[in-house]
Amino acid sequence: MCVCIYIYIKTVLSCILHYKGLISQFLLKLSDEKVIQMMEWASKRSVIRMNGDKFRRFVKAPPRNYSVVIMFTALQPQRQCGVCRQADEEFQVLANSWRYSSAFTNKVFFASVDFDEGSDVFQMLNMNSAPTFLHFPSKGKPRRSDTYELQVRGFAAEQLARWVADRTDVQIRVIRPPNYAGPLLLGFLLAVIGGLAYLRRHNLEFLFNKNVWAFSALCFVLIMTSGQMWNHIRGPPYAHKNPSTGQVSYIHGSSQAQFVAETHIVLLFNAAVTMGIVLLCEAATTDIDIGKRKIMCVAGMGLVMLFFSWLLSIFRAKYHGYPYSFLMS
Repeated sequence: MCVCIYIYIKTVLSCILHYKGLISQFLLKLSDEKVIQMMEWASKRSVIRMNGDKFRRFVKAPPRNYSVVIMFTALQPQRQCGVCRQADEEFQVLANSWRYSSAFTNKVFFASVDFDEGSDVFQMLNMNSAPTFLHFPSKGKPRRSDTYELQVRGFAAEQLARWVADRTDVQIRVIRPPNYAGPLLLGFLLAVIGGLAYLRRHNLEFLFNKNVWAFSALCFVLIMTSGQMWNHIRGPPYAHKNPSTGQVSYIHGSSQAQFVAETHIVLLFNAAVTMGIVLLCEAATTDIDIGKRKIMCVAGMGLVMLFFSWLLSIFRAKYHGYPYSFLMS
């Protein structure tokens, strides 16, 4: 009796091990087929375009021994998502840098899902905004850190590369195509300045004009205080458009980030407040007619009160709970 039980148990264990080996071989073969297919697509396009079926088969369904970084976007013209096009360009730069790198492997792939081609994927992931970047690891489900903080870090390829390195340990050296617009513009500007200086070489008193230097310094201060340097470093989107509602946001709702449009708005408001202060100073010190001085005083006060109130409203929108307001709530 004991011998029969022993033989039975041994047979069952042998069958389990046999089928386990078959299953492992099947999963390994299936995984290899997926890798081969992904490599074939990547050889044609650095960013693999996916719809709902491809996403479920090559990203959601196991087994998968590779990571996938996906940009969820809305590039169709009717969506009017300018930010999506800008983010797509940076994502293409990142994917091309990885695809044509000597360190390229099948460990990481880059893909995109457009809202009009994979709306079911957006619904599956409860996603209602674009562009959005997600990392799907080779093992396990995506964590909170696998969602890229676009509003904080911007969508510059260099920032995306750092995030990919944090999530996958894959270091990508971003290589951009040469852009000669900057050097050409700088050369043109220097040529114009040099030409003007040459034409007025016998009368260079304008170089010692206090108003010219004051205006130049004021422009520099306004540009720096509005956040232009932050934009240059972080590369944030110009604005944000919700693909579901179509609503465009020009002011970021967090104090930790801003849009390019927000920089331009703040610069304009600061310039208007400065102009108001200048008018008030001129009204108090100039020797012109009293009626014109009154007009300058009223205009200056109006500019300061109106645009400072708008600046304070933006501040309240970004720093939630700020208790003070002026003219506008």
